[in-house]
Formats: sequence, C-alpha cells, structure tokens
Amino acid sequence: MRIDLDSYREILDTLTRNKARSFLTGFGVFWGVFMLVALIGGGNGMKEMLNRNFEGFATNSSMIWAQPTTKAYKGFRKGRLWEMDYNDVERLRHSVPELDVISPVLFSNGGTAYVADRKTTVGVNGVNPDYQRVNEPKLRYGRFINQMDLAQRRKVCVIGKKTYQDLFPMGGDPCGSFLRVDSVYYQVVGVDFNVSNVNFGGEAGTTLLLPITLMQQTYNMGTDVHMIAVTGRPGVVMSALAPRIRETVARAHSVDPTDEQGLMVFNTEVLFQMLDNLFTGVNFLIWLVGLGTLLAGAIGVSNIMMVTVRERTTEIGIRRAIGATPRNILTQIISESILLTLVAGMSGILLAVFILQMLEMGNTEDGIVTAHFQVDFWTAILAAVVISLMGVLAGLAPAARAMSIKPVDAMRDE
Repeated sequence: MRIDLDSYREILDTLTRNKARSFLTGFGVFWGVFMLVALIGGGNGMKEMLNRNFEGFATNSSMIWAQPTTKAYKGFRKGRLWEMDYNDVERLRHSVPELDVISPVLFSNGGTAYVADRKTTVGVNGVNPDYQRVNEPKLRYGRFINQMDLAQRRKVCVIGKKTYQDLFPMGGDPCGSFLRVDSVYYQVVGVDFNVSNVNFGGEAGTTLLLPITLMQQTYNMGTDVHMIAVTGRPGVVMSALAPRIRETVARAHSVDPTDEQGLMVFNTEVLFQMLDNLFTGVNFLIWLVGLGTLLAGAIGVSNIMMVTVRERTTEIGIRRAIGATPRNILTQIISESILLTLVAGMSGILLAVFILQMLEMGNTEDGIVTAHFQVDFWTAILAAVVISLMGVLAGLAPAARAMSIKPVDAMRDE
C-alpha cells in the first residue's frame, strides 16, 4: 500500500498534539509526586522541630509537686496549702523501688543578674547532679553541678543560653567569671544551650541553676522541696506508678491519695505518646493525599494514552501490516506511559527536594541546621518505584486497545 506525504503529515500532527496533551497530563503526575515528597519532607521537619522543644528531657519521667487540696481529709478542709519535704525523697526511694532517679528541685521568684554594667532577669533553681538525668543539659562550656558543689555549698551556677547572650555578648568561655544576683556573687561553671521548652521554674534559657544545698542556705528554705523529678527504670511505665507515687507522698502529709489536683504527678510519657500519635496520623494523611493525587495523575495518563492510541490507529495498523507483533505494540505503549510518568515524577521530586533544601537552609541557628526537611534516600527510591508502577498500570488499558487493532480495520479507518 502506498502512503502519500499528506498521510505522513497527518500522523506527525497527531503526535504533536499528543505531546501537548501528554505534557498537560504529565503535570498531574508531577504535582502528585511533588505534593507527596514535599509533604513527607515537611512532616519530617515539623516533627524534628517539635521534638527539639523536648530535647534532652527523659521520656519516662514524672514531675511531682504540691498544690492546694481540693478534698477534705482527716479533719483538714479542702483548699489547704502544704509543701513536700526532703523526707519524701526517701519515702519514694523505699516505697517505689521501680523509680531510678529521684531528684528534688527548689524554685525561687528569681531576680536580676548583673555582670559589670549588663543585667538580665533570671529564674533561680536549686538542683542536684541527678537532675541532668531527667533534663539532660546541652553544655556549650564548662560542666554541670556536681557532688562537691553540694557538699561544700559552693557558690557556683550553670547559666542558660539567653542569660549567657545577655551577660556575655562578646561570646567566649565565661566559666570562672562571676555574676551577681541581688547581693550574692556566683561563679559560672557551665553554660547550658538546651533549648527545650519543657521547663519548670523559669523561661527556657533564663534559668540559673545552683547547688540545692546552697539554695537552701541562701534563700532560707529549710527542708522544703518544691518539686521532685523522677524517672522509671528501663521497661517501667510511669503512668502505672502514678497512683503509688501519689499515695506515698499524700499519706505522709495528710492529703487524700485520690486528690489528683492536691498532689500533681505529671507524666511526660503522655506528652511524648500524644506527639507520636499525632505524627502517625499526619504521616498516614500525607501518604493518603500523595498517593491519591498520584492515582489521579495516572488515570489522566491512561486517558491521554487511550486518545493517543485512537488517533494513531492508522499508524499502528501500518506497523501491524509490515510485521509488528502485538508484543511490539504493547512494549511501545507501556514504554511511552512509563517514560511520561517517570519524567513528570522525577521532575516533581527534584523541585520538591530543592524547595525542602531552601527551607532547611532557612532553619539554621549559629550555623547549625535545627530542622531537617529532606526525605531520606529510600523514600525517594520508593517514590520512583511507585511512579513506575503507576506508569505500567496507566498503559495497560491503552496497550490492550492498541493490540486489538487489526490492519484491515486501520486501513478502512484511513
């Protein structure tokens, strides 16, 4: 059969039109992959930023403090004010052996710290060395409070990041320097750059930590304890210990053991569990939205390939007439579908990675990246595999249509 120049021009025009359609349809796949990768990377970055708020804080810890009672008990009216004391530390140690760290903490109303003509507002807390196992410091300079500081009531302190920046704006190691709070001078022995937002007794970065024995003496606090920080041994669920902790302390102070407001036992594991559950749901939603968008793009690819096959009926018929097998036609159509989805999908991945990199560069502090918004290598590989599978599935129906074309029908169509 003779094919004239006009027939070839018609086939070329059809292919050109299909390329435009393919570009528009490929944009659906591009957008779907872009959304999937960008959402996964963004979710990773947001999770890291939220986790940074709890950085260094023990996940199996509880904080115990006294509040006005809300129930009458043993002749005492509700609303009674009371305080814990050092004996409660020993009571917990003997009555709840599942506890690992039991660290008393003292708070004050704070004050103003001075170095030369510079000043800043600080909160003053008294702690012992075990407290760093509950809220791990991120020491930029120096050390934490040690046992010798407690035994000798040394006038030393560990300062926070904001206090360091306000009092030592020139930077450098401030350890050995002295600062004054009210009328008392303390020697700086450490600088804690922990930015955790889980803080008790002061704003993050503004807390001045003293040996608890020194604080008892300086602020005349006697044997009172404002808070007890505890952690459980490995494998212990802190929420299961809460009733025993409350009963041990409450009975010693004639407080109703069922008065949950009168004696607060705050379990941080509940906080971390809520965070984990939140991001489990967020990740599920991300994959649901991303895969849904990808599926919509793949359906669009399948539709455009079906139109392509219909408009190339003559071309496919000619190929069949000159010896092309159904397998050749199947390979051609599926290859075009895979190529279209891969090109669009990889373009979406590259754009998403570029934007995530810009976000990451914008979240730096002191030259250090504070949140990583990128996806890992295997996530990108998984996305590429999903794109390829979508391409295969999108090309199956058009390929079956192409294989069913008979040369005689194609000639008649011409």
